[in-house]
Amino acid sequence: MTISSSLRRRLALALLVLALLAALAFVLLRAGPLAPTQVTLSQVREGSLTPALFGIGTVEARRNWMIGPTVAGRVLSVKVDVGDSVKAGKLLAEMDPVDLAQRMASLDASLTRAASAQAAAAAQQRDAAARRDLAAINFKRNQDLAHQNFISAGALEARLQEKVSADAALDAAQANLTGAAQDLTRLQADRAALLQQRATLRLLAPSDGIVSSRDAEAGSTVVAGQPVLRLIDPNSLWIKLRLDQGRSAGLQNGLKAQITLRSQPQKTFAGSVARVELLSDSVTEERMAQVAFDAAPAGLSVGEMAEVTLQLPATRNAPLLSAASIQSQGNSSGVWRIEAGKPVFVPVRLGERSLDGQVQVLEGLKAGDTVVVYSQKALSSNSRIQVVDTLVKTSGAAP
Repeated sequence: MTISSSLRRRLALALLVLALLAALAFVLLRAGPLAPTQVTLSQVREGSLTPALFGIGTVEARRNWMIGPTVAGRVLSVKVDVGDSVKAGKLLAEMDPVDLAQRMASLDASLTRAASAQAAAAAQQRDAAARRDLAAINFKRNQDLAHQNFISAGALEARLQEKVSADAALDAAQANLTGAAQDLTRLQADRAALLQQRATLRLLAPSDGIVSSRDAEAGSTVVAGQPVLRLIDPNSLWIKLRLDQGRSAGLQNGLKAQITLRSQPQKTFAGSVARVELLSDSVTEERMAQVAFDAAPAGLSVGEMAEVTLQLPATRNAPLLSAASIQSQGNSSGVWRIEAGKPVFVPVRLGERSLDGQVQVLEGLKAGDTVVVYSQKALSSNSRIQVVDTLVKTSGAAP
């Protein structure tokens, strides 16, 4: 009786161990490290792509002006405010003239005096010319008398000396007249420069536009070149677009654009690339382009953010698959293709990509091939797989 009971206990224990081993094997094979890797699949299809470039930009004005003085001074008054529309030539602000009026009055007095001095010099020159002519006539007459021995040689020399003195006096008078004319010209130039300086104190609109910024108020002191106001041409608004250098192939003038403004996310506006900048940003590794609106929307504000999609020409027909299928093995890119229920890594040569995640395959696949899109973990050629409709990623999941 004792032996039979002990045997039954041993059998029961053995059966329990076998059940536990079977359960452990089931767990290992179905949900443990030996379980098949869950994957989602898709078929390669034939078709063409309409690739596009995407970037973020800001609204800027192509034509803008900084309105400020050419010399340091104090702002006397500002006539306009932000948002005002102005016409070319309109007075926007004035600088304090300080002592310009007094300097102008002083120059005017100097000009009057210089004109009088010039008139006096001209009169002296005419008097000296008359004296020189008289001395020349007297010398000629006495020279003829000396030849007839009617006067002495000393008397002739006296007349010669009078002629030489008259010539010198005429030269001096002419020099004085020239100097007076030069003084008058210098003062006239000084007055013209002062008038021009006074004109620069009146800050005028160089073109039709809208005041975008008021940077100084009456009483403020500004330096030369510092803006008092900023003006933009509202008809020259465009978008300064930034594109990742690695995804900017095909960027060129004339590409059609779809623009979505931050303030109007439900609407899309048409435009085109007006200019591609020659210089790129080496820090952010971005290329820059200017995108113009076909028709600028109402309420557009400078500095507003915008999303821009640039349409590239459609590609020729080729096998297409999801970009999520692409994996790297060493130095090559490829996909895991399913052959006889097993994953096989196939290197591929890729072409264009679309913004919706599709990629063109130039070599390595054909339409109808089945490839892995997502896998629960990294695959190998020896992996057992289980096809599922939706993959729930774990910490070890691989795309």
